[in-house]
Amino acid sequence: MSDSDENAGDETTAGDDEPTAIGVKLGSTRTVIAIPDGDGLRTVKTLTCLATYEDVITGEERVLYGEEAATEYPDRVQYTLRSGLPEDEDRAALTATFFEEVIEANDVPTDSAVVYAIPTIDNERGLENLQAVIEGSAVGEALIRSYPESLCGSVPALGDGLEAVEDIFVTVNLGSTNLEASAYRRGEQLVPFTTGAVTGNEVDRRIANYVEEETQGRVNVDTTTAREYKEEHADFVDFEPFTDVIQQPGGGSHEFTIERSVMDAVDEYVDEAVDEVANAFLPELANDHIKVYQLALDRPIVLTGGMACIPGIVEEFEERLSDELQREVEAVAPERPELSAAVGAQRIAARLVDADAY
Repeated sequence: MSDSDENAGDETTAGDDEPTAIGVKLGSTRTVIAIPDGDGLRTVKTLTCLATYEDVITGEERVLYGEEAATEYPDRVQYTLRSGLPEDEDRAALTATFFEEVIEANDVPTDSAVVYAIPTIDNERGLENLQAVIEGSAVGEALIRSYPESLCGSVPALGDGLEAVEDIFVTVNLGSTNLEASAYRRGEQLVPFTTGAVTGNEVDRRIANYVEEETQGRVNVDTTTAREYKEEHADFVDFEPFTDVIQQPGGGSHEFTIERSVMDAVDEYVDEAVDEVANAFLPELANDHIKVYQLALDRPIVLTGGMACIPGIVEEFEERLSDELQREVEAVAPERPELSAAVGAQRIAARLVDADAY
């Protein structure tokens, strides 16, 4: 599956004798690769999962990845980065297989300079495994470097180039696996903060529970269906109740309407995210770097990550954080938060190519 991004700026196209600048985000839910295409970018976006099956003719093992794997083999599909990183050798091997399949299927150039976004997680072994996956792949023959996901994701939100690297700001990554917050001072990451207590995955679990409650126990959905409800229907601006149909075990079908479950879960998420930022991260930033704290809150706070895709969530976060801090703050997000980490990484890769840093 590919999307195109029209806001790539002028740093995306390499010369004929230069490696192709590529940005990569291997995410717990989705993987995105940003590749130059004319004056813009071609973005490959897919679920970070795979399934294997046996070829009925040859007996060879075949691999499916992404949406195909999740749809055709829901009973055996494996999400290789459920915790955000490949925790052990087996997960690293699965992730490497997945990544190679994506590279081959989407004609990602091997003569390339690759920048990949890494999460702010204190897990040295997991980060080393992720590095091994990228470095062991077919891409990145010229150069491979990593930068924090929160910095890469903020780049498209703060300009058409790399203005974020020259700025002072706070960013909050509303991810599936973790809530991350950091301050940046001209590209230097300050006071990185991570919590697994407030996550997009937890929202999915709550939606599943709330659906059961709202339907008086008549409907049980799995977390994959709950995530689809969230992505398709969650909206702080124009939410509308929606209906779905399930098949009954004894035959027949049951139609039901969801009025509260999705928005109750995402509403609680925003409150909890604001609480973590206002009462855990920002006090630590103020204690360690008071001037950066003061300067950063006079600038927009950048929201990235999959949860930032929900319509109206930026304004909700801004209003609730302002109330919590008892001062006006502004929040912004990139136009496509789900693509922004790969797009920002690609711009950094293009700068490295321009500077002959390979």
